[in-house]
Amino acid sequence: MATPIDNKTLNDIEQYNIENRFQYFLKEVNQNSELWILADEHGCMMLNSDDEDCVPVWPNQEFAQTWATGDWELCSAQAISLDVWLKRWTQGLEEDELSVVVFPNSNEEGVILYPTELADELNKKAQKLKRNN
Repeated sequence: MATPIDNKTLNDIEQYNIENRFQYFLKEVNQNSELWILADEHGCMMLNSDDEDCVPVWPNQEFAQTWATGDWELCSAQAISLDVWLKRWTQGLEEDELSVVVFPNSNEEGVILYPTELADELNKKAQKLKRNN
């Protein structure tokens, strides 16, 4: 389980550029063995880019919960274990032809990947973290 993030750290990380947010996401998800989505009784929240329907994912509950406003105010942050994400969600999202937007910023910008690409990136980061320990 992740350690709660204080407001100063939350605000500092919110200022990261898209690539730094992506790297932060990979590290946090591997260290905490979970990632976060927003969902309500109808399913998970979706963002739409020009070409893709995307499921946004966040590295920590606090970041996901900041998106639970406006159209998504009835959503709540829900943790998905990394194991479940890799074994079930990756295949399910691929079958549904959905992409993933990783740790989007307040302008709804983030790295957009196919689910298998995100799984590959998470696995690469896991291997790198193991080598460094």
